[in-house]
Amino acid sequence: MLSPKVIIIGSGIAGMASAIRLAVAGFEVHVYEANTYPGGKLSAFEKDGFRFDAGPSLFTQPQNIEELFTLANEPIEDYFNYQSVDVVCHYFFENGKQLKIYADKELLATTFEEVLGEDRKAVIDYLNNAEKLYNNIGTIFLNHSLHQSKTWLHKRVINAMKHVKWTYLFGTLHQHNKANFKTEEAVQLFNRFATYNGSNPYKAPGMLSLIPHLEQNQGTFYPKGGMISITNALYNLALKKGVQFHFNKKVTSIVHEQKQVKGIIVDNENIAADIVVSNGDVYYTYKKLLNENVVAHKISKLERSSSALIFYWGVKKEFSELGLHNIFFSRDYKKEFDHLFEKKTLMDDPTVYINITSKMDNNHAQVESENWFVMINAPTNEGQDWHSLVKEARKNIISKLNRLLKTDLEKYIISETIMDPVVIEQKTGTYKGSLYGTSSNSKFAAFFRPANFSKNIKGLYFCGGTVHPGGGIPLCLKSALITTDIIKTDYAANRK
Repeated sequence: MLSPKVIIIGSGIAGMASAIRLAVAGFEVHVYEANTYPGGKLSAFEKDGFRFDAGPSLFTQPQNIEELFTLANEPIEDYFNYQSVDVVCHYFFENGKQLKIYADKELLATTFEEVLGEDRKAVIDYLNNAEKLYNNIGTIFLNHSLHQSKTWLHKRVINAMKHVKWTYLFGTLHQHNKANFKTEEAVQLFNRFATYNGSNPYKAPGMLSLIPHLEQNQGTFYPKGGMISITNALYNLALKKGVQFHFNKKVTSIVHEQKQVKGIIVDNENIAADIVVSNGDVYYTYKKLLNENVVAHKISKLERSSSALIFYWGVKKEFSELGLHNIFFSRDYKKEFDHLFEKKTLMDDPTVYINITSKMDNNHAQVESENWFVMINAPTNEGQDWHSLVKEARKNIISKLNRLLKTDLEKYIISETIMDPVVIEQKTGTYKGSLYGTSSNSKFAAFFRPANFSKNIKGLYFCGGTVHPGGGIPLCLKSALITTDIIKTDYAANRK
């Protein structure tokens, strides 16, 4: 009997992880990618002697990747190496306070006490509660489909409900943090974790307080060679397992008849398949590939996550006070999020994130130089005057960094590349340039996020950051697990 043929649209990390899982399970897997390279947002480029990761820059939960190599019975060290990071992030506040966030929980609590005057017990209790929340509730929501009845009928859900506090569901993350910390700096710092899925801490539920567990309790890591090494590892593993990649092949339609998927159309050619998995933006999948305007319109009504404005700067100087990850907070955090989600524009004092991989790999920059990935949160693309917004943002960012680092940054920038929400939308096919699909700015947002399978077209599935459980590397890899488990279950049932 011939192996069932699977076509995966898009070679983002969720698409490649799905391809690996299905290939190992005995499916014939083909991946069609519009770009000339794999990885989606997780790509890289070189310019003027500097090497930059183009997209995601934070690496947590390496076990999600290790699991793929174990499943494939391949030694991960032949493909991928990483190390733990002792200092998770360097924080800079406008009042002059600076804070190093250590991976060690006790050392972290001591720093909060000495620098901010925060109660060390409050910090440890917060992180312990984040761990309990993740283990008791988060694992159910993040590892299983929320759109299948069997998830809710399992006894683990009943046990999880015992740990749900009303504040997790009906209070905001800001309210939760305000109740746990006495200093504005600590509240702002833990509010920031809402941005990990592109949300507003003043609207997103307190449930998001589980996110710090991934970074602080489980650890932060650095992949040798940069984040692109994750893409390279998954791509090479997929090839080893027999996955066939077709690059520079833009899928223009998903073919289905009588509520059954039949294949795809690429370059006006009809390519048959038993199963199709879209790793593309779910809105565009319904709108452009399926011509399902009603469903697409319904998805478009869901609030989008934030986007980003990124400056890739080659800096002809080394800054000893900076590390791999650095945050320069705005003075008024709430005002910043009001600008992003209500006014759909940028504030003149944005929070600035800087990632510098040359701190870990010195060959990523010229001698006595650094490669700066400088990002601020941005609204989705609604047709704003991005030329003016980018120009003004650049001026404001440099002014802020000059003030807090006591430098004259402009004279050290010798290379520059810019990516705004319009470019993000064009390069990655994400609706309005949102980084994480829909936002989590309501208590029921997780339940409204699109499912990993089609209820109307048999054999059609979805993975990636725009469907359950959400965006970011860990959740994209979890979406691949959820999606492929559903596929294998459905296929086994059809064979009976």
